[in-house]
Amino acid sequence: MKRIEDVIRRPIVTEKSTMARKYGNQYVFAVDLKANKQEIKEAVATLFCVKVLAVNTCVMPGKDRRFGRTMGRVNKWKKAVVTLAEGEKIDFFDTVEGAAEAVSAQVSD
Repeated sequence: MKRIEDVIRRPIVTEKSTMARKYGNQYVFAVDLKANKQEIKEAVATLFCVKVLAVNTCVMPGKDRRFGRTMGRVNKWKKAVVTLAEGEKIDFFDTVEGAAEAVSAQVSD
């Protein structure tokens, strides 16, 4: 069993994940490649104090990338889509989204 803090790497905030959060009460995280669904469920429930209904995972393939003149490879990583119970939400995502809106408002002024 891993430490709970090591299971979740970072939140994924994209246009697609924002729509899933609004309409499906689903949150997307990049997680440890060796973590299983049960560990992810326990980590999200403990860290954010929410009730998790389901966890869907997929391993995103590594890709070739250019770094200047040389070619490199980006490692594969695991994505977890966590579905929360009705009425539950994670405030962290709202804070990130609010900060992004504030920055874009300052830039447009």
